[in-house]
Amino acid sequence: MTLDIFPTTTRVQLAPGAGQDTVAFNGEPATGEAERRITAFLRLVRERSGRTERARVETENTVPTGAGLASSASGFAALAVAAAAAYGLGLDARGLSRLARRGSGSASRSIFDGFAVWHAGHAGGTPEEADLGSYAEPVPAVDLEPALVVAVVSAAPKAVSSREAMRRTVDTSPLYEPWAVSSRADLADIGAALARGNLPAVGEIAERNALGMHATMLAARPAVRYLSPASLAVLDGVLQLRRDGVPAYATMDAGPNVKVLCPRSDAERVAEALRAAAPVGAVHIAGPGRGARLVAEECR
Repeated sequence: MTLDIFPTTTRVQLAPGAGQDTVAFNGEPATGEAERRITAFLRLVRERSGRTERARVETENTVPTGAGLASSASGFAALAVAAAAAYGLGLDARGLSRLARRGSGSASRSIFDGFAVWHAGHAGGTPEEADLGSYAEPVPAVDLEPALVVAVVSAAPKAVSSREAMRRTVDTSPLYEPWAVSSRADLADIGAALARGNLPAVGEIAERNALGMHATMLAARPAVRYLSPASLAVLDGVLQLRRDGVPAYATMDAGPNVKVLCPRSDAERVAEALRAAAPVGAVHIAGPGRGARLVAEECR
């Protein structure tokens, strides 16, 4: 679900004559892995556009980076839209989704408003065929009026990156294959629940899948453990909300922070319960938001 909080704003300007790309992140020069990923993405855009000019990138990200709060999803979706415009690629939404995926898989979904699904590429074909088959698209959701209450247990960068956690889990966890099989069934079920407007079913499926993912990572060798005592306390708070008759369901990305899906009408009550359940840094209430979009064309 694309959210209406934590936006990223990115400007890409071509710099004819410059010898290299320059990247500023929240007003400071980007360094290390962040700079490497962004400049690699710009090289890909240049290859596809047939142009050689380097670029100046300025990005402002309001979500803590590397904390399991989808900073790379919003960041690379914004970069894909801005860079495609700057280099004149002329991509439609599906093309932008494929492009954003090359920076971060999650970014493929952030091109779209509200709920979206990311399709895996076709195994066994050429790299070009796999690329064409791996994109996101919107998922119809009928009369849900959902909120996502975000409990920020920790805004610190993760000790193990999402990419490293994924690689280690795929390579070493004996639970990975069963979880992948069950995820395909969960995907079909959650799509049907969204189409029916059945928020409790959506929440139940999302919660069991997220907990299964964390169990799968715990079985990796060495284990990847993002769940903290505060994370578990928040999860207990969600269970208590359900005992009290509130349809609230937890989901988690690769990080310690807990997001709780609930009806918009219950969001404030859920937020208060999460604050009481554990010493969280902050609690935010979000709804479905708009996907990445071009807000000015000064970058052309």
